[in-house]
Amino acid sequence: MTTAGIVLLIALFAALGGMVALAALIRQRQMHLWLKPYYFPSEKKPVIDGQHEDVHVFIAICDHYEPEWNNADHHTALARVDRWCREYPALFSSYSDSRGRMPQHTFFFPQDQYHPAYLDRLAELCHDGFGDVDVHLHHDNDTALGLFEKLSDFRDTLYHRHGLLRTDPETGNIVYGFIHGNWALCNARPDGRWCGVDHEIPILLETGCYADLTMPSAPSDTQTPTINSIYYAKDCPGRTRSHDHGIRAAVGKHPEHDALLMIQGPLLPDWTHRKFGVLPRIENSDLHVGRPATWERMKLWMKAHVHVQGQPNWHFVKLHTHGCKAGNIDTLLSADMQAFHEELAAHNRQNPHFHYHYVTAWEMSQFVHQAEDGLSKPDWTALAGGLSPVASMV
Repeated sequence: MTTAGIVLLIALFAALGGMVALAALIRQRQMHLWLKPYYFPSEKKPVIDGQHEDVHVFIAICDHYEPEWNNADHHTALARVDRWCREYPALFSSYSDSRGRMPQHTFFFPQDQYHPAYLDRLAELCHDGFGDVDVHLHHDNDTALGLFEKLSDFRDTLYHRHGLLRTDPETGNIVYGFIHGNWALCNARPDGRWCGVDHEIPILLETGCYADLTMPSAPSDTQTPTINSIYYAKDCPGRTRSHDHGIRAAVGKHPEHDALLMIQGPLLPDWTHRKFGVLPRIENSDLHVGRPATWERMKLWMKAHVHVQGQPNWHFVKLHTHGCKAGNIDTLLSADMQAFHEELAAHNRQNPHFHYHYVTAWEMSQFVHQAEDGLSKPDWTALAGGLSPVASMV
């Protein structure tokens, strides 16, 4: 073999080795679960001229709010809740969105960490107009009956004991939003841990769940191949991960009674921050220590363009966090988050077509339904029909 041939062979082996290494990195980060649907979507994203037509952006921060994170004792957990209730109003009450409303925070409280003292304090914070409470759940090796009882009992406790949640204006039933602990919705983990119930969707619907907001879970192996979407998932008997696929939310369409609304947060590769200079970082809409909300991240979240099909001018930006985790609490209650609200306001002043709305998880679900009904402008007055016992006293 000639010298040139040897050099070419070495180059080919080097290229092959690089591809193998890259594939290993992608699989290590579980990016193989969603990169293909990101780059080859089943639906072409519409192009919006945000400089000459109105764009409405609904921003909901959905907190996996765990006061007893890392097995904290009651005193430590209560101190975390007290810090939130003390500092959140002090830091953010002076900021407002395009309608003049303060930033909102939805506390998805874990059923398995319930203590009345925590919820009494959060209820007061919500009563003062700073957010809402919904349902979070960690469970393992559970049964359908066990799940039903946990959700039903906790739902009733939040509503009757603490004046939280709300009722459906048509049925009168108590409703709640849901985030599954450990991302293991519908028994999604390959090892079957942290759930145990394949058919969670029917139980969630039966107990009053208005929407699931668990996804995205990347880089977890529970991540769905459906990404950046608002859709309806139905139970697939005999299978796990029924929420992997569903029927797209669209203008003029209304869900079947056995389909659960799934509202996903943005998920996309971030090529501005590369691992090893090659692999993009994962932008999974997670707010955590070292990664607060920023205008640069906001541009990526809008690029994901989570919307109801047929209403591309309404962007749904569902963010998530673990607000009681060490480090995270310092980031979320910080000047960095204040700067984000200042950046939003500055962009609104520069571009009057950019309308941003601070919403709770429940309000976000209602605007999804308004988009399905074909509204061109958000109707805030229509939300009054779903008041919680606390909110009705304001």
